Amino acid sequence: MTAEAGRKVHGEGARRVSRELILGIDPGTAVTGYGVVAKESGKPVVLVECGVVRTSADVALALRIREIYEEVTGLISRHAPDVVVVEDVFHGKNAQSALKLGHARGAILLAAALGDIPIAEYSPREIKKAVVGNGNATKDQVSFMVQQQLRLKTPPSPADAADGVAAALCHCVMGALRV
Repeated sequence: MTAEAGRKVHGEGARRVSRELILGIDPGTAVTGYGVVAKESGKPVVLVECGVVRTSADVALALRIREIYEEVTGLISRHAPDVVVVEDVFHGKNAQSALKLGHARGAILLAAALGDIPIAEYSPREIKKAVVGNGNATKDQVSFMVQQQLRLKTPPSPADAADGVAAALCHCVMGALRV
């Protein structure tokens, strides 16, 4: 078997099968959710792994950001994704929260950039619209639709992990439109 830029070829003269691994990330300084999905032409999208990176509020912000960076670097090393999808900053009323979120996003973007991995960014509204069909969907609705789309027995838990998976699923839908 040989591999060429996301394509796998099995045997002599075998037809080429395009497979893309997408790492979706919902950034946060306390909890960063992530999900890795595999998208292969002609087949349903499959969940490879999902989870969260938890940091302690008792630790200095710089150390929390380093922990997020190191964990994301580990995910990139383990899965070698074709693209990293990061949820964009939510423009809410709390400037302090948006600033801290920006620090977490910076660590994630740096990890992807240093790995020479393309980065796609989507707003929370775009992700919800792509996955649920409603840009104002609740976390429960997002979790339910992630479960349905991936044919899982239960939704990814906690909700932050489901949000990371939703970011990856959004790219499965919207990625081709952004080329």
